Amino acid sequence: MGEPVTYRLSSGIAVVTIDNPPMNALSEQVKHSLEGVFEELNARIEEVKVVILTGAGGKVFVAGADIKELPGLNPEKARVRFRRSRQLFLNIERFDRPVICAIDGLCLGGGLELAMCCDIRIATEKSTFGQPEINLGVLPGGGGTQRLPRLVGMGIAKELIFTGRLIKAEEAKNIGLVNVVVPKGEYIMMKAEEIAQVLCEKAPLALRTAKEVIGRGMNMTLDNGLILEADLGSFLYGTEDQKEGALAFLEKRKPGFKGK
Repeated sequence: MGEPVTYRLSSGIAVVTIDNPPMNALSEQVKHSLEGVFEELNARIEEVKVVILTGAGGKVFVAGADIKELPGLNPEKARVRFRRSRQLFLNIERFDRPVICAIDGLCLGGGLELAMCCDIRIATEKSTFGQPEINLGVLPGGGGTQRLPRLVGMGIAKELIFTGRLIKAEEAKNIGLVNVVVPKGEYIMMKAEEIAQVLCEKAPLALRTAKEVIGRGMNMTLDNGLILEADLGSFLYGTEDQKEGALAFLEKRKPGFKGK
């Protein structure tokens, strides 16, 4: 049996696929494989412009942890498990290129926590989201209690986590959890690749710097975030891409960014 997470890289777009039937459970093996894929993409970073993360099968993105692994956990083992998940998710969240999450079907528990590490989330209209860990007598341990309030606000996050209520894609979009909702079918990857292609055409250094400033700034006061924005933003004015962007605008042509 092959790895449960694979990728293909073409024209700067890496498509990472989780394939662990029947529910694409986020088992320890899947996390190890996902970790390996992102390490390999990092080793090939000069070839990568955008990453699309998705789940195979058309019914599930990731339906959460592998419940069969839970009865054997105790506080010490759970702490080790949480630590590993935390580092994996941080690595994806801080990956040096934009990561788009294409969600088709169930996106629950650890699956939603994984999706929230991505920069942009798109979903099919039939997709379902939630943090149902409360029903198992635990809480979201892969960042759900921290990332969900940052995305949708504390009140909505508390309601979803306290009740374990599941929501459909349209509600997820309305609360800011999802960026785009598309019809069920092949539209999901078409839309993901369309957005990825748009990002591929933007100035690479500016794109990466914007991602870094937004990510780091979320954990700062407004004053310190503004200082970070000015410090890193001013660096871009010494790049070839900035000169090219300004010149292309004045000459009314498409810029040819080189990432320099």
